[in-house]
Amino acid sequence: MRLVECVPNFSEGRDKNIIESICDAIRKVKGVYLLDFDPGEATNRTVVTFVGEPEPVLEAAFQAIKKASELIDMSKHKGAHARMGATDVCPFVPVSGVTVDDCVELSHRLGKRVGEELGIPVYLYEYAATRPERKNLATIRKGEYEGLPEKLKDPEWKPDYGPAEFNARSGATVIGCREFLIAYNINLNTKDRKLAHEIALNIREAGRAKRDKDGKIIRDEQGKAIKIPGIFKAVKAVGWYIEEYGLAQVSINFTNYKISPPHLVFDECCRQAEKLGLRVTGSELVGLIPLEAILMAGRYYLRKQGKSPGVPEEELIEIAVRSLGLDQLYPFEPEKKIIEYTVAEKRRFEEMRLRGFVNEVSVDSPTPGGGSVAALLGSMAAALGSMVANLSYKDDELMGEKGMELQRLKDEFLREIERDAQSFDAVIEAMRMKAKTEEAKKAKEEAIKNAYLGAARVPFQVMERIVETLKILEYIGEHGLTASISDVGVAARAALACGEGAYLNVLINLKEAEDRELRERSEYLLSELRERSELILKKVLEKI
Repeated sequence: MRLVECVPNFSEGRDKNIIESICDAIRKVKGVYLLDFDPGEATNRTVVTFVGEPEPVLEAAFQAIKKASELIDMSKHKGAHARMGATDVCPFVPVSGVTVDDCVELSHRLGKRVGEELGIPVYLYEYAATRPERKNLATIRKGEYEGLPEKLKDPEWKPDYGPAEFNARSGATVIGCREFLIAYNINLNTKDRKLAHEIALNIREAGRAKRDKDGKIIRDEQGKAIKIPGIFKAVKAVGWYIEEYGLAQVSINFTNYKISPPHLVFDECCRQAEKLGLRVTGSELVGLIPLEAILMAGRYYLRKQGKSPGVPEEELIEIAVRSLGLDQLYPFEPEKKIIEYTVAEKRRFEEMRLRGFVNEVSVDSPTPGGGSVAALLGSMAAALGSMVANLSYKDDELMGEKGMELQRLKDEFLREIERDAQSFDAVIEAMRMKAKTEEAKKAKEEAIKNAYLGAARVPFQVMERIVETLKILEYIGEHGLTASISDVGVAARAALACGEGAYLNVLINLKEAEDRELRERSEYLLSELRERSELILKKVLEKI
Protein backbone atom coordinates (compact mmCIF):
# COMPACT_ATOMS: atom_id res chain seq x y z
CA MET A 1 0.00 0.00 0.00
CA ARG A 2 1.36 3.43 -1.02
CA LEU A 3 0.17 5.73 1.71
CA VAL A 4 0.73 9.46 2.25
CA GLU A 5 -0.56 11.50 5.16
CA CYS A 6 -1.42 15.18 4.75
CA VAL A 7 -1.91 17.49 7.76
CA PRO A 8 -2.99 20.96 6.59
CA ASN A 9 -3.58 23.69 9.19
CA PHE A 10 -6.36 26.17 8.37
CA SER A 11 -6.76 29.59 9.97
CA GLU A 12 -10.31 29.00 11.18
CA GLY A 13 -11.29 27.23 14.39
CA ARG A 14 -14.59 28.85 15.33
CA ASP A 15 -16.96 28.81 12.35
CA LYS A 16 -18.19 25.21 12.11
CA ASN A 17 -19.71 25.77 8.68
CA ILE A 18 -16.38 26.83 7.18
CA ILE A 19 -14.54 23.94 8.83
CA GLU A 20 -17.15 21.46 7.59
CA SER A 21 -16.98 22.87 4.04
CA ILE A 22 -13.21 22.40 3.94
CA CYS A 23 -13.56 18.85 5.27
CA ASP A 24 -16.24 18.12 2.67
CA ALA A 25 -13.88 19.22 -0.10
CA ILE A 26 -11.47 16.54 1.14
CA ARG A 27 -14.15 13.85 1.59
CA LYS A 28 -15.32 14.28 -2.02
CA VAL A 29 -11.99 13.09 -3.42
CA LYS A 30 -12.21 9.34 -4.06
CA GLY A 31 -9.47 7.30 -2.42
CA VAL A 32 -8.87 9.75 0.44
CA TYR A 33 -9.70 8.98 4.07
CA LEU A 34 -10.38 11.89 6.42
CA LEU A 35 -9.07 10.66 9.77
CA ASP A 36 -9.47 13.68 12.03
CA PHE A 37 -10.09 17.40 12.27
CA ASP A 38 -9.28 19.31 15.43
CA PRO A 39 -10.60 22.88 15.71
CA GLY A 40 -9.23 25.23 18.36
CA GLU A 41 -11.27 28.24 19.41
CA ALA A 42 -8.49 30.17 21.16
CA THR A 43 -6.00 29.55 18.36
CA ASN A 44 -8.74 30.05 15.73
CA ARG A 45 -7.12 27.23 13.82
CA THR A 46 -8.09 23.73 12.65
CA VAL A 47 -5.69 20.86 12.05
CA VAL A 48 -7.00 18.31 9.54
CA THR A 49 -5.52 14.85 8.96
CA PHE A 50 -6.23 12.71 5.90
CA VAL A 51 -4.44 9.86 4.14
CA GLY A 52 -4.52 7.92 0.88
CA GLU A 53 -2.56 7.11 -2.24
CA PRO A 54 -0.29 9.97 -3.40
CA GLU A 55 -2.39 11.26 -6.32
CA PRO A 56 -5.75 11.44 -4.49
CA VAL A 57 -4.05 13.07 -1.49
CA LEU A 58 -2.50 15.68 -3.79
CA GLU A 59 -5.89 16.46 -5.30
CA ALA A 60 -7.61 16.61 -1.89
CA ALA A 61 -4.93 18.98 -0.58
CA PHE A 62 -5.49 21.36 -3.49
CA GLN A 63 -9.28 21.26 -3.16
CA ALA A 64 -9.01 21.98 0.58
CA ILE A 65 -6.64 24.92 0.01
CA LYS A 66 -8.94 26.24 -2.71
CA LYS A 67 -12.00 26.01 -0.45
CA ALA A 68 -10.13 27.74 2.38
CA SER A 69 -9.13 30.58 0.02
CA GLU A 70 -12.81 31.07 -0.85
CA LEU A 71 -14.15 31.01 2.71
CA ILE A 72 -11.42 32.45 4.97
CA ASP A 73 -10.56 36.17 4.93
CA MET A 74 -7.19 36.63 6.58
CA SER A 75 -7.63 40.40 6.87
CA LYS A 76 -10.20 39.70 9.58
CA HIS A 77 -8.41 36.80 11.28
CA LYS A 78 -7.35 36.90 14.93
CA GLY A 79 -6.01 33.97 16.95
CA ALA A 80 -3.42 32.89 19.50
CA HIS A 81 -1.42 30.72 17.08
CA ALA A 82 1.20 32.12 14.71
CA ARG A 83 -0.12 32.11 11.10
CA MET A 84 0.46 33.65 7.70
CA GLY A 85 -2.31 32.31 5.49
CA ALA A 86 -5.81 30.87 5.17
CA THR A 87 -4.07 27.54 4.70
CA ASP A 88 -1.14 28.25 6.95
CA VAL A 89 0.91 25.09 6.43
CA CYS A 90 0.35 21.90 4.44
CA PRO A 91 2.87 19.08 5.03
CA PHE A 92 2.97 15.73 3.24
CA VAL A 93 4.15 12.80 5.35
CA PRO A 94 5.41 9.47 3.95
CA VAL A 95 3.67 6.59 5.74
CA SER A 96 4.21 3.40 3.75
CA GLY A 97 5.38 2.50 0.25
CA VAL A 98 6.48 6.08 -0.45
CA THR A 99 9.68 8.00 0.21
CA VAL A 100 10.58 11.49 1.36
CA ASP A 101 11.56 12.23 -2.25
CA ASP A 102 8.07 11.24 -3.40
CA CYS A 103 6.54 13.67 -0.92
CA VAL A 104 8.96 16.43 -1.91
CA GLU A 105 7.75 15.99 -5.49
CA LEU A 106 4.14 16.24 -4.29
CA SER A 107 5.06 19.47 -2.46
CA HIS A 108 6.44 21.02 -5.63
CA ARG A 109 3.44 19.96 -7.70
CA LEU A 110 0.96 21.29 -5.15
CA GLY A 111 2.91 24.52 -4.66
CA LYS A 112 3.01 25.17 -8.41
CA ARG A 113 -0.72 24.56 -8.81
CA VAL A 114 -1.68 26.69 -5.77
CA GLY A 115 0.54 29.50 -6.99
CA GLU A 116 -0.68 29.45 -10.57
CA GLU A 117 -4.38 28.66 -10.16
CA LEU A 118 -5.15 30.41 -6.87
CA GLY A 119 -2.63 33.27 -6.98
CA ILE A 120 -1.33 32.49 -3.49
CA PRO A 121 2.40 32.93 -2.66
CA VAL A 122 3.85 29.54 -1.67
CA TYR A 123 6.99 28.76 0.33
CA LEU A 124 8.47 25.26 0.57
CA TYR A 125 9.83 24.02 3.92
CA GLU A 126 11.49 21.08 5.70
CA TYR A 127 12.65 18.38 3.21
CA ALA A 128 11.12 20.34 0.31
CA ALA A 129 12.94 23.59 1.16
CA THR A 130 14.79 25.16 -1.77
CA ARG A 131 17.17 27.06 0.55
CA PRO A 132 18.65 26.12 3.94
CA GLU A 133 17.15 29.20 5.62
CA ARG A 134 13.66 28.13 4.54
CA LYS A 135 13.82 24.70 6.12
CA ASN A 136 12.41 25.89 9.45
CA LEU A 137 8.70 26.74 9.48
CA ALA A 138 9.09 29.34 12.22
CA THR A 139 11.69 31.22 10.14
CA ILE A 140 9.37 31.40 7.12
CA ARG A 141 6.42 32.40 9.29
CA LYS A 142 8.32 35.21 11.08
CA GLY A 143 6.32 38.43 10.84
CA GLU A 144 3.19 36.37 10.20
CA TYR A 145 0.35 37.56 7.95
CA GLU A 146 0.78 41.20 8.92
CA GLY A 147 4.44 41.19 7.83
CA LEU A 148 3.79 39.71 4.37
CA PRO A 149 3.47 42.99 2.41
CA GLU A 150 7.05 43.98 3.33
CA LYS A 151 8.44 40.43 3.19
CA LEU A 152 7.21 39.95 -0.39
CA LYS A 153 9.06 43.10 -1.50
CA ASP A 154 12.36 41.56 -0.38
CA PRO A 155 14.03 39.57 -3.23
CA GLU A 156 15.40 37.17 -0.59
CA TRP A 157 11.81 36.22 0.25
CA LYS A 158 10.50 35.71 -3.25
CA PRO A 159 8.01 32.80 -3.04
CA ASP A 160 8.98 29.39 -4.45
CA TYR A 161 5.71 29.44 -6.38
CA GLY A 162 2.99 31.97 -7.04
CA PRO A 163 3.17 35.75 -7.29
CA ALA A 164 5.50 37.87 -5.17
CA GLU A 165 2.49 40.01 -4.38
CA PHE A 166 0.46 40.39 -1.21
CA ASN A 167 -2.79 38.40 -1.30
CA ALA A 168 -4.83 40.24 1.32
CA ARG A 169 -7.53 37.60 1.51
CA SER A 170 -5.48 34.36 1.57
CA GLY A 171 -2.04 35.48 2.75
CA ALA A 172 0.67 32.92 1.96
CA THR A 173 0.90 29.16 2.32
CA VAL A 174 3.81 26.96 3.41
CA ILE A 175 3.96 23.51 1.79
CA GLY A 176 6.49 20.76 2.37
CA CYS A 177 7.40 17.30 3.54
CA ARG A 178 8.23 16.11 7.04
CA GLU A 179 8.48 12.80 8.82
CA PHE A 180 5.56 11.31 10.74
CA LEU A 181 5.16 12.85 14.19
CA ILE A 182 4.37 10.35 16.95
CA ALA A 183 2.86 11.70 20.17
CA TYR A 184 3.64 9.29 22.99
CA ASN A 185 3.52 9.37 26.80
CA ILE A 186 5.38 7.12 29.24
CA ASN A 187 3.60 6.44 32.55
CA LEU A 188 5.35 6.53 35.92
CA ASN A 189 4.39 5.24 39.37
CA THR A 190 4.48 8.77 40.80
CA LYS A 191 2.43 11.95 40.84
CA ASP A 192 5.56 14.09 40.96
CA ARG A 193 5.80 16.12 37.74
CA LYS A 194 9.35 17.21 38.57
CA LEU A 195 10.62 13.64 38.55
CA ALA A 196 8.98 13.02 35.18
CA HIS A 197 10.54 16.21 33.83
CA GLU A 198 13.96 15.15 35.11
CA ILE A 199 13.74 12.08 32.87
CA ALA A 200 12.50 14.24 29.98
CA LEU A 201 15.54 16.53 30.30
CA ASN A 202 17.86 13.52 30.05
CA ILE A 203 16.30 11.93 26.97
CA ARG A 204 15.26 14.87 24.77
CA GLU A 205 17.53 16.24 22.06
CA ALA A 206 17.49 19.77 23.50
CA GLY A 207 18.73 18.41 26.81
CA ARG A 208 19.07 20.74 29.78
CA ALA A 209 20.82 23.96 30.77
CA LYS A 210 24.37 23.55 32.06
CA ARG A 211 24.80 24.70 35.68
CA ASP A 212 27.74 25.57 37.89
CA LYS A 213 28.50 24.04 41.32
CA ASP A 214 26.05 26.51 42.92
CA GLY A 215 23.23 25.46 40.60
CA LYS A 216 23.26 28.64 38.51
CA ILE A 217 22.75 28.39 34.74
CA ILE A 218 25.95 28.91 32.75
CA ARG A 219 25.48 31.28 29.81
CA ASP A 220 27.54 32.15 26.73
CA GLU A 221 28.76 35.62 25.67
CA GLN A 222 25.35 36.40 24.16
CA GLY A 223 23.60 35.50 27.39
CA LYS A 224 22.08 32.28 26.09
CA ALA A 225 22.02 29.25 28.34
CA ILE A 226 24.62 26.63 27.41
CA LYS A 227 22.91 23.30 26.92
CA ILE A 228 23.92 19.72 27.72
CA PRO A 229 22.38 17.66 24.88
CA GLY A 230 20.07 14.78 25.76
CA ILE A 231 20.43 11.14 24.71
CA PHE A 232 18.13 10.99 21.68
CA LYS A 233 18.00 12.94 18.43
CA ALA A 234 14.62 13.96 16.95
CA VAL A 235 12.96 13.71 20.37
CA LYS A 236 11.12 16.45 22.26
CA ALA A 237 9.97 15.78 25.81
CA VAL A 238 8.54 17.33 28.98
CA GLY A 239 7.29 15.94 32.28
CA TRP A 240 3.72 16.56 33.40
CA TYR A 241 1.03 15.32 35.78
CA ILE A 242 -2.28 14.02 34.38
CA GLU A 243 -5.07 14.37 36.93
CA GLU A 244 -7.39 12.10 34.91
CA TYR A 245 -5.02 9.16 35.37
CA GLY A 246 -3.55 10.21 38.70
CA LEU A 247 0.04 9.82 37.51
CA ALA A 248 2.98 11.69 36.06
CA GLN A 249 4.08 11.09 32.48
CA VAL A 250 7.09 11.77 30.32
CA SER A 251 5.33 13.34 27.33
CA ILE A 252 7.26 12.81 24.09
CA ASN A 253 7.06 13.92 20.48
CA PHE A 254 9.06 11.83 18.01
CA THR A 255 9.81 14.02 15.00
CA ASN A 256 11.57 11.15 13.20
CA TYR A 257 10.91 7.69 14.63
CA LYS A 258 13.40 6.17 12.17
CA ILE A 259 16.23 8.01 13.98
CA SER A 260 14.95 7.46 17.52
CA PRO A 261 12.18 4.83 17.71
CA PRO A 262 9.75 4.71 20.65
CA HIS A 263 10.93 1.32 21.94
CA LEU A 264 14.53 2.52 22.48
CA VAL A 265 13.33 5.65 24.27
CA PHE A 266 10.93 3.56 26.38
CA ASP A 267 13.71 1.25 27.53
CA GLU A 268 15.96 4.21 28.35
CA CYS A 269 13.15 5.82 30.38
CA CYS A 270 12.90 2.55 32.33
CA ARG A 271 16.61 2.85 33.16
CA GLN A 272 16.33 6.55 34.04
CA ALA A 273 13.29 5.91 36.23
CA GLU A 274 15.08 3.18 38.16
CA LYS A 275 17.91 5.59 38.99
CA LEU A 276 15.32 7.88 40.56
CA GLY A 277 13.65 5.06 42.48
CA LEU A 278 10.68 5.04 40.08
CA ARG A 279 9.03 2.43 37.88
CA VAL A 280 7.69 2.80 34.36
CA THR A 281 4.23 1.22 34.46
CA GLY A 282 3.26 1.50 30.80
CA SER A 283 2.79 3.99 28.02
CA GLU A 284 0.14 5.76 25.97
CA LEU A 285 -0.08 6.49 22.26
CA VAL A 286 -1.81 9.80 21.47
CA GLY A 287 -3.27 9.74 17.98
CA LEU A 288 -1.94 7.38 15.31
CA ILE A 289 1.29 5.52 14.67
CA PRO A 290 2.73 4.05 11.44
CA LEU A 291 2.63 0.27 11.26
CA GLU A 292 6.40 0.05 10.74
CA ALA A 293 7.08 1.77 14.09
CA ILE A 294 5.04 -0.90 15.90
CA LEU A 295 6.61 -3.74 13.90
CA MET A 296 10.11 -2.39 14.71
CA ALA A 297 9.24 -2.54 18.41
CA GLY A 298 7.90 -6.08 18.12
CA ARG A 299 11.04 -7.32 16.34
CA TYR A 300 13.27 -5.52 18.87
CA TYR A 301 11.67 -7.22 21.86
CA LEU A 302 11.63 -10.64 20.19
CA ARG A 303 15.36 -10.33 19.47
CA LYS A 304 15.97 -9.38 23.11
CA GLN A 305 14.29 -12.67 24.03
CA GLY A 306 16.54 -14.56 21.60
CA LYS A 307 13.64 -15.30 19.30
CA SER A 308 13.30 -14.88 15.54
CA PRO A 309 11.67 -11.63 14.38
CA GLY A 310 10.26 -13.42 11.30
CA VAL A 311 6.77 -13.90 12.74
CA PRO A 312 3.33 -12.73 11.56
CA GLU A 313 2.44 -9.07 11.75
CA GLU A 314 -0.27 -9.72 14.34
CA GLU A 315 2.22 -11.36 16.70
CA LEU A 316 4.68 -8.48 16.32
CA ILE A 317 1.96 -6.00 17.23
CA GLU A 318 0.93 -8.06 20.26
CA ILE A 319 4.50 -8.30 21.61
CA ALA A 320 5.01 -4.55 21.04
CA VAL A 321 1.82 -3.62 22.89
CA ARG A 322 2.66 -5.89 25.83
CA SER A 323 6.30 -4.83 26.03
CA LEU A 324 5.52 -1.11 25.91
CA GLY A 325 2.45 -1.40 28.15
CA LEU A 326 0.36 0.41 25.57
CA ASP A 327 -2.82 -1.05 27.04
CA GLN A 328 -2.26 0.12 30.63
CA LEU A 329 -4.68 3.08 30.56
CA TYR A 330 -7.18 1.73 28.02
CA PRO A 331 -7.30 -1.08 25.43
CA PHE A 332 -4.98 -0.65 22.47
CA GLU A 333 -7.06 -1.19 19.31
CA PRO A 334 -4.81 -1.64 16.25
CA GLU A 335 -7.62 -0.86 13.80
CA LYS A 336 -7.99 2.58 15.42
CA LYS A 337 -4.38 3.39 16.37
CA ILE A 338 -2.27 2.07 13.45
CA ILE A 339 -2.61 4.41 10.51
CA GLU A 340 -2.52 1.72 7.78
CA TYR A 341 -5.22 -0.27 9.59
CA THR A 342 -7.57 2.73 9.79
CA VAL A 343 -7.80 2.88 5.98
CA ALA A 344 -7.55 -0.83 5.17
CA GLU A 345 -10.40 -2.08 2.99
CA LYS A 346 -12.31 -5.06 4.29
CA ARG A 347 -11.23 -8.21 2.44
CA ARG A 348 -13.82 -10.79 1.49
CA PHE A 349 -11.60 -13.84 1.52
CA GLU A 350 -8.61 -13.21 3.77
CA GLU A 351 -10.64 -13.31 6.98
CA MET A 352 -12.49 -16.50 6.00
CA ARG A 353 -11.89 -19.77 7.80
CA LEU A 354 -10.12 -22.42 5.75
CA ARG A 355 -13.24 -24.48 5.05
CA GLY A 356 -15.23 -21.38 4.14
CA PHE A 357 -12.66 -20.28 1.57
CA VAL A 358 -12.40 -23.75 0.01
CA ASN A 359 -16.19 -23.92 -0.16
CA GLU A 360 -16.28 -20.49 -1.80
CA VAL A 361 -13.83 -21.69 -4.45
CA SER A 362 -15.96 -24.78 -5.11
CA VAL A 363 -19.27 -23.11 -6.00
CA ASP A 364 -20.41 -21.73 -9.35
CA SER A 365 -19.24 -18.11 -8.89
CA PRO A 366 -16.16 -17.12 -10.97
CA THR A 367 -14.33 -15.63 -7.96
CA PRO A 368 -12.26 -16.67 -6.15
CA GLY A 369 -10.82 -18.71 -9.02
CA GLY A 370 -7.52 -20.09 -10.25
CA GLY A 371 -5.60 -16.84 -9.81
CA SER A 372 -6.64 -16.54 -6.17
CA VAL A 373 -5.80 -20.20 -5.54
CA ALA A 374 -2.36 -19.68 -7.10
CA ALA A 375 -1.80 -16.71 -4.75
CA LEU A 376 -2.92 -18.85 -1.80
CA LEU A 377 -0.34 -21.49 -2.76
CA GLY A 378 2.28 -18.74 -2.80
CA SER A 379 1.31 -17.63 0.70
CA MET A 380 1.62 -21.22 1.96
CA ALA A 381 5.06 -21.62 0.32
CA ALA A 382 6.28 -18.42 1.99
CA ALA A 383 4.72 -19.39 5.33
CA LEU A 384 6.40 -22.82 5.31
CA GLY A 385 9.75 -21.23 4.46
CA SER A 386 9.32 -18.74 7.32
CA MET A 387 8.52 -21.59 9.71
CA VAL A 388 11.81 -23.34 8.85
CA ALA A 389 13.70 -20.02 9.15
CA ASN A 390 12.22 -19.49 12.63
CA LEU A 391 13.06 -23.05 13.71
CA SER A 392 16.63 -22.52 12.41
CA TYR A 393 17.10 -19.06 13.97
CA LYS A 394 19.38 -19.47 17.04
CA ASP A 395 20.48 -15.78 17.00
CA ASP A 396 21.35 -16.02 13.28
CA GLU A 397 20.44 -12.50 12.13
CA LEU A 398 20.58 -13.40 8.44
CA MET A 399 18.19 -16.32 8.99
CA GLY A 400 15.94 -13.95 10.93
CA GLU A 401 15.96 -11.51 8.01
CA LYS A 402 15.01 -14.32 5.63
CA GLY A 403 12.07 -15.19 7.88
CA MET A 404 10.98 -11.53 7.97
CA GLU A 405 11.17 -11.28 4.19
CA LEU A 406 9.07 -14.42 3.78
CA GLN A 407 6.48 -12.98 6.16
CA ARG A 408 6.29 -9.89 3.95
CA LEU A 409 5.85 -12.04 0.84
CA LYS A 410 3.24 -14.18 2.60
CA ASP A 411 1.19 -11.04 3.34
CA GLU A 412 1.55 -9.84 -0.26
CA PHE A 413 0.31 -13.19 -1.59
CA LEU A 414 -2.68 -13.01 0.74
CA ARG A 415 -3.49 -9.56 -0.64
CA GLU A 416 -3.18 -10.95 -4.18
CA ILE A 417 -6.02 -13.41 -3.42
CA GLU A 418 -8.29 -10.40 -3.07
CA ARG A 419 -6.73 -8.41 -5.91
CA ASP A 420 -7.18 -11.28 -8.36
CA ALA A 421 -10.88 -11.48 -7.56
CA GLN A 422 -11.22 -7.69 -7.79
CA SER A 423 -9.48 -7.61 -11.17
CA PHE A 424 -11.98 -10.13 -12.59
CA ASP A 425 -14.85 -8.13 -11.07
CA ALA A 426 -13.49 -5.14 -13.05
CA VAL A 427 -13.68 -7.22 -16.26
CA ILE A 428 -17.34 -8.08 -15.55
CA GLU A 429 -18.09 -4.42 -14.80
CA ALA A 430 -16.53 -3.34 -18.13
CA MET A 431 -18.55 -5.96 -19.99
CA ARG A 432 -21.76 -4.60 -18.49
CA MET A 433 -21.14 -1.08 -19.83
CA LYS A 434 -23.89 0.21 -22.10
CA ALA A 435 -22.82 0.80 -25.71
CA LYS A 436 -25.61 2.25 -27.81
CA THR A 437 -23.45 4.64 -29.84
CA GLU A 438 -20.23 4.07 -31.78
CA GLU A 439 -18.36 6.23 -29.30
CA ALA A 440 -19.77 4.23 -26.40
CA LYS A 441 -18.83 0.96 -28.12
CA LYS A 442 -15.23 2.11 -28.52
CA ALA A 443 -15.13 3.21 -24.89
CA LYS A 444 -16.48 -0.17 -23.80
CA GLU A 445 -13.94 -2.06 -25.93
CA GLU A 446 -11.13 0.03 -24.44
CA ALA A 447 -12.46 -0.52 -20.91
CA ILE A 448 -12.65 -4.29 -21.44
CA LYS A 449 -9.13 -4.38 -22.85
CA ASN A 450 -7.73 -2.37 -19.92
CA ALA A 451 -9.61 -4.57 -17.43
CA TYR A 452 -8.14 -7.74 -18.97
CA LEU A 453 -4.66 -6.20 -18.88
CA GLY A 454 -5.19 -5.37 -15.23
CA ALA A 455 -6.35 -8.94 -14.63
CA ALA A 456 -3.16 -10.22 -16.32
CA ARG A 457 -0.85 -8.01 -14.27
CA VAL A 458 -2.07 -9.40 -10.93
CA PRO A 459 -0.92 -13.02 -11.58
CA PHE A 460 2.23 -11.63 -13.21
CA GLN A 461 3.06 -9.94 -9.90
CA VAL A 462 2.40 -13.27 -8.18
CA MET A 463 4.99 -14.84 -10.51
CA GLU A 464 7.53 -12.15 -9.63
CA ARG A 465 6.99 -12.71 -5.92
CA ILE A 466 7.19 -16.49 -6.13
CA VAL A 467 10.62 -16.19 -7.78
CA GLU A 468 11.69 -14.01 -4.81
CA THR A 469 10.29 -16.67 -2.49
CA LEU A 470 12.20 -19.47 -4.21
CA LYS A 471 15.47 -17.54 -3.95
CA ILE A 472 15.00 -17.34 -0.17
CA LEU A 473 13.95 -20.99 0.02
CA GLU A 474 17.25 -21.93 -1.66
CA TYR A 475 19.16 -20.26 1.19
CA ILE A 476 16.97 -21.86 3.89
CA GLY A 477 17.31 -25.26 2.25
CA GLU A 478 21.09 -24.88 2.31
CA HIS A 479 21.51 -23.41 5.82
CA GLY A 480 18.29 -24.32 7.66
CA LEU A 481 17.48 -27.03 10.16
CA THR A 482 18.03 -30.44 8.53
CA ALA A 483 15.14 -31.95 10.49
CA SER A 484 12.77 -29.57 8.69
CA ILE A 485 14.25 -29.99 5.20
CA SER A 486 11.12 -31.79 3.95
CA ASP A 487 9.12 -28.61 4.68
CA VAL A 488 11.45 -26.66 2.38
CA GLY A 489 10.71 -29.26 -0.30
CA VAL A 490 6.96 -28.91 0.17
CA ALA A 491 7.35 -25.12 0.02
CA ALA A 492 9.32 -25.40 -3.25
CA ARG A 493 6.61 -27.57 -4.85
CA ALA A 494 3.83 -25.30 -3.61
CA ALA A 495 5.81 -22.40 -5.11
CA LEU A 496 6.02 -24.24 -8.44
CA ALA A 497 2.25 -24.83 -8.46
CA CYS A 498 1.73 -21.16 -7.55
CA GLY A 499 3.96 -19.92 -10.38
CA GLU A 500 2.57 -22.23 -13.04
CA GLY A 501 -1.00 -21.46 -11.97
CA ALA A 502 -0.32 -17.72 -12.08
CA TYR A 503 1.22 -18.14 -15.56
CA LEU A 504 -1.96 -19.82 -16.84
CA ASN A 505 -3.95 -16.84 -15.56
CA VAL A 506 -1.63 -14.39 -17.30
CA LEU A 507 -2.17 -16.29 -20.58
CA ILE A 508 -5.95 -16.52 -20.33
CA ASN A 509 -6.27 -12.78 -19.75
CA LEU A 510 -3.79 -11.87 -22.51
CA LYS A 511 -6.04 -13.71 -24.99
CA GLU A 512 -8.37 -10.71 -24.73
CA ALA A 513 -5.73 -7.97 -24.51
CA GLU A 514 -2.38 -8.93 -26.00
CA ASP A 515 0.76 -7.47 -24.45
CA ARG A 516 3.85 -9.06 -25.99
CA GLU A 517 6.26 -7.69 -23.40
CA LEU A 518 4.15 -9.01 -20.50
CA ARG A 519 3.88 -12.41 -22.20
CA GLU A 520 7.64 -12.64 -22.78
CA ARG A 521 8.47 -11.59 -19.22
CA SER A 522 5.99 -14.16 -17.89
CA GLU A 523 7.62 -16.91 -19.96
CA TYR A 524 11.04 -15.94 -18.63
CA LEU A 525 9.76 -16.04 -15.02
CA LEU A 526 8.11 -19.41 -15.65
CA SER A 527 11.40 -20.87 -16.84
CA GLU A 528 13.27 -19.43 -13.86
CA LEU A 529 10.81 -20.59 -11.20
CA ARG A 530 10.69 -24.12 -12.67
CA GLU A 531 14.49 -24.30 -12.63
CA ARG A 532 14.75 -23.01 -9.05
CA SER A 533 12.02 -25.31 -7.73
CA GLU A 534 13.65 -28.37 -9.31
CA LEU A 535 17.05 -27.41 -7.91
CA ILE A 536 15.63 -27.06 -4.39
CA LEU A 537 13.81 -30.38 -4.65
CA LYS A 538 16.99 -32.12 -5.80
CA LYS A 539 18.97 -30.76 -2.85
CA VAL A 540 16.19 -31.63 -0.41
CA LEU A 541 16.07 -35.23 -1.66
CA GLU A 542 19.86 -35.51 -1.32
CA LYS A 543 19.66 -34.35 2.32
CA ILE A 544 16.76 -36.66 3.11
